[in-house]
Amino acid sequence: MKNQLKEKELNNTNSTFESIKHLDKNGNEYWYARELQKALEYKEWRNFKVVIDKAIISCENSKFNVLDHFVEVNKMIELGKTAKRKIVEYKLSRYACYLIVQNADPSKEVIALGQTYFAIQTRKQEITELEYDSLSDDEKRFYQRKLTRQGNYTLQKVASSAGVKNMAEFHNEGYKGLYNGETADDIFKRKKLRYREDILDNMNEDELIANLFRINQTKQRLIKDNVQGENNAKAVHYEVGRKVRKAIADIGGMMPEEMPTPKKSLKELEKEKRMLENKVQGKLEEVNN
Repeated sequence: MKNQLKEKELNNTNSTFESIKHLDKNGNEYWYARELQKALEYKEWRNFKVVIDKAIISCENSKFNVLDHFVEVNKMIELGKTAKRKIVEYKLSRYACYLIVQNADPSKEVIALGQTYFAIQTRKQEITELEYDSLSDDEKRFYQRKLTRQGNYTLQKVASSAGVKNMAEFHNEGYKGLYNGETADDIFKRKKLRYREDILDNMNEDELIANLFRINQTKQRLIKDNVQGENNAKAVHYEVGRKVRKAIADIGGMMPEEMPTPKKSLKELEKEKRMLENKVQGKLEEVNN
């Protein structure tokens, strides 16, 4: 009976954390710190901010980029009919939430439940080398595409902080460096893609990895050198792209523009998967009825 109550309590807590989860336009999940504060039963923001600061230090000590997991944003709150006030807010990754609950007040029962929840869910998103090797070629593409999507999201945040306004031009500089002068539009045309298809959805595993390396190295250079100004940021992106290309050439690898385009885009594969799942679900319902 006691175990059943504990399981029910854990399920309720899981629902609480899931209910305050948000998704951005790229499907990346995040939590708002002030919503997490309430879920973890912290009454005052100043006390919860101490926990966040400890979590950020833990993130740094683990050699992770803090900006990938703790994104500071400003929010306006209503004080009355006309008065408003700006408050500090954070958009948190699942890993950031995990670090927060690890540094929170252990005497709170909800903290212990939160530690269990985020530990389990964070592990579900990890993948070992052995697990990766067991994936099919298309599954590896899906995995690398997810990483490039997340990487581009963080890179754009860093580039924006550096003063970049035109993100399309900024990304094109990286492509031009890596693809020997080709822009995203040039890559699109060379791959003979249909209208509005995403070039990254039409890359094989190796091409996605090359782009992911470009993305991550550019992000690190912008942060490490404290690059400011749109033109400077674009120059860094182009330079990193060229160096990644040279590294591929130096080890005798295949140039990204020479890599074969998969027969099916990831969007097509996702559509086929949904259709198959719906078909199976329909058959199961027929059997059960």
